[in-house]
Amino acid sequence: MKTILLCGLLSFGGAVLAADAPKPLYENNFEKAEVGKAPEDLMILGGEFVVKREGTNQFLELPGAPLDSFAAQFGPAVKTNVAVVARISGTSKGRRAPTFGVGLGGVSGWKLQASPGKKAVELLKDQEIKATMSHDWKSGAWLQMRLEIRQVKAGVWKIEGKVWAQGEVEPKAAQIMFDETEEPTQGRASILGSPIAGTPIWFDDLRVEALAN
Repeated sequence: MKTILLCGLLSFGGAVLAADAPKPLYENNFEKAEVGKAPEDLMILGGEFVVKREGTNQFLELPGAPLDSFAAQFGPAVKTNVAVVARISGTSKGRRAPTFGVGLGGVSGWKLQASPGKKAVELLKDQEIKATMSHDWKSGAWLQMRLEIRQVKAGVWKIEGKVWAQGEVEPKAAQIMFDETEEPTQGRASILGSPIAGTPIWFDDLRVEALAN
């Protein structure tokens, strides 16, 4: 599902935004990217990420091997009042399923991770799980993921996440959250994946947004 401008409205990720909405800090739907290569504006931190095409849709693919954890960063380095959104798809094989997600604040920052093997979505700070919620993932379906860091008052930041299936309306309220009292690290947004099932993970419609104070 690509970004479509229609009748003064911008449709993105199943949500409708006003045409005068703030310009994103970064967005990439890979439609102009060269197939078979990684876009130059991505910082690859491991893994053979390349652009692939299926039908009329282009997306970023992380191959199913090797079985390790990989990530790619994009957009400006931001500390707070920022959101990252991505559309991600993976498939299971037998009892094995991939893990994948989005991140903010660089390598040691915050991550919103889908862990189908646990039937859960997790909120992590670096590698430490801070919150978890149950989630019934569907193999092969596209999943929208949104992670936000917002300062709510002096010395307090709200870390919030949402997930919803492609074609569904974005939930109004956060589904998973954590109140943080340690100042977030400044860093770039990221996508991450572990192809545990030995099958590729697809990423599309990457977006970084500045949030109002």
